[in-house]
Amino acid sequence: MLNENVHPSTIGGIKRYAKQLKKTQSLPYHKALDIAARSASFENFSHAYNQLHKSNLIQSVHKLFFATYWYDEKKHASGREVLEIELSKPLLKIATKTEIGRKHNSLGKFRLASIDLLVSDSLFYSQEEARNSICYAVRVLRFMEITGLKPSGNYKAAYPNRNHNNKLPKTDHATYWQDPDKGQFIIIDEPYLDPTVNGERANWAKEHNWHLRASTWAGMYYPGMTSLFVATDASKGYDFDGLMKKIDNIPYPLTLDKWSGMSFIGHDTFYSELTKTAQDRKRAVAKGTIFRFPSKKTVPMRDWNAPNNVRRPNSIMSVESHLLAARLIKAIEQSTAKPSDVNTRLSSIRSNLESWFLSEHKKDIEVQCNVYYSVEKNVNDPVVFRAQSSKSVLNMLKELKILLLDSYVDCEPLRRLVNKLDTSIKLSSTKI
Repeated sequence: MLNENVHPSTIGGIKRYAKQLKKTQSLPYHKALDIAARSASFENFSHAYNQLHKSNLIQSVHKLFFATYWYDEKKHASGREVLEIELSKPLLKIATKTEIGRKHNSLGKFRLASIDLLVSDSLFYSQEEARNSICYAVRVLRFMEITGLKPSGNYKAAYPNRNHNNKLPKTDHATYWQDPDKGQFIIIDEPYLDPTVNGERANWAKEHNWHLRASTWAGMYYPGMTSLFVATDASKGYDFDGLMKKIDNIPYPLTLDKWSGMSFIGHDTFYSELTKTAQDRKRAVAKGTIFRFPSKKTVPMRDWNAPNNVRRPNSIMSVESHLLAARLIKAIEQSTAKPSDVNTRLSSIRSNLESWFLSEHKKDIEVQCNVYYSVEKNVNDPVVFRAQSSKSVLNMLKELKILLLDSYVDCEPLRRLVNKLDTSIKLSSTKI
């Protein structure tokens, strides 16, 4: 369904709105173009094209679209938000697919559906939240576009001499970056502070010989509320003034009050101009909008509003068996008669089994307890005594495997857990 309260600001936006009008109101395309242009405060489409062309807004072929979807449970309303921006270079020249997916910044909420479309798989709780997620991602992308910096996973470099005790005081909402040409590590710190360097933060910079300066740019995290500071090691001869000039000259960041995107009612999938192949169209679908159904062997953990299709076996393990599995896992984890790597795998198994337990027995109020995490250590439990030797631990792992195989139908979610148990059994056998 079309939301008529839209005001496109680009030729591409006018054309897309016209296509929606043509479809919903059965209009000829040329009439739909004129109506769409008038919604953008132009006399007709020709007027819009001429004016936008003269104002040099149609100058870049490097278009990029952001798409988010939302469902407001309180208002019983749903919708789609789309924003078109123009970049000075192709998206993948600014950030690789891996860099876009980094979870430490807002771009990580989006994935690359096609070369001109970023879509979020989350189903946001309101229209405002959906729009805000796009605004935040655009701010980060603009920062990368203009500075040329790349996200860094070298978190220890944020501490002078790689010592955690040397952490920048009062740091908040910090993100870590690297100059790909110089290899210089950069901290972008965005605390709720005035844009001045003083007190213990100034002392920190002096003590460790680091640059620390506030930018005049409003920043990425919360423009108008937080201040953006830039910090980097001053001992390496890096052109810090050059970097600050780039950041200070970034145009004012996109915020909700400057929103100029397109809003539509419902969850019809948005396809960008370069979403052409069948695979592109499939990738354009936000996973949170997909309604999932049980199969013969598996059941979705959430049938809707989930960015990932997490499933469990389509069968139920009894409460008694879950309690036994929890006792076995806890006893093995507490045992010293096994390799430490076993605990890493058992932790993952326990987390999955807890989720399955709550899903399987959610209708039974009496068993709504955290079986896998709240069971207290009982030194008198015979299972704990059994875990005193490597051979016993090995047998307990095999017992847990048999318990799961006997309780659940063979399926991919179960096989993933069994594979972890097989690896644990193999590791434990080396201790005997």
